[in-house]
Amino acid sequence: MTARLQGKIAIITGATSGIGEATARRFAEEGASLMLAARSVDVGERLAAELGDNVVFKRTDVSHEAEMQALVDATIERFGRLDCLFNNAGAGERSTAETITEGDFDHTMRLLAGSVAFGIKHAARVMKDHGGSIINNASIAGHRLGQGGYLYSGAKAAVAHFTRIAGVELGPHGIRVNAISPGAIATPIFWGGSARAATLSDAENQAKMDKLTGNLAQATPQPRAGYAVDIANAAVFLASDEASFINCHDLVVDGGRISMFNESS
Repeated sequence: MTARLQGKIAIITGATSGIGEATARRFAEEGASLMLAARSVDVGERLAAELGDNVVFKRTDVSHEAEMQALVDATIERFGRLDCLFNNAGAGERSTAETITEGDFDHTMRLLAGSVAFGIKHAARVMKDHGGSIINNASIAGHRLGQGGYLYSGAKAAVAHFTRIAGVELGPHGIRVNAISPGAIATPIFWGGSARAATLSDAENQAKMDKLTGNLAQATPQPRAGYAVDIANAAVFLASDEASFINCHDLVVDGGRISMFNESS
């Protein structure tokens, strides 16, 4: 059977842990050549070396447009084209309407919403001659209240809306823009992200993961926790030709958690 992403060139941001790492592994399994982007150089370079000769790592801070532009340019220089961008990089935060600061707003919106907007911008300019797939990591926090912090939820709602707007604008060029909204996915973002996880022992991280998966299993109808590979599998589908008529869509991957809440909860 032909690999589903054979011959495709993809960028994955936030590629050194959690959903990004799982997606990098699945894309490589399906035959894609990859440009991995994150801030953790040692981890990123080790992952790229593990995944093979057609995988490259570039240190990138996605909250700056110039670095997103450089990431796309480096991909074209190395591989000659770009077929898929997975705007995945991000971090959690637990602000409220009464506690946000100007610094919080600037950092969170640049990281979660700005990286997507500028990722779309620079991917589109090199995809227009042949089409492509842009996938944005949104969240059920952008759909329902109480699933994330004030700024996080607002930024993720913006990501879903950017997806629809960009899909309409870029569709005539053969560029599909879709989002994935994860929910109840067990990753280190729940205890501080990859930076925090790197300070803990393997045993400490595993203990936190075991506790988290147990808690999340009680938060979905199925019931089980979601895993990073569940999102990675959705991203493989959206990047593949199997999804050639899917555009402007926000695919919720949450084990049904979103259906446990009404529109106002």
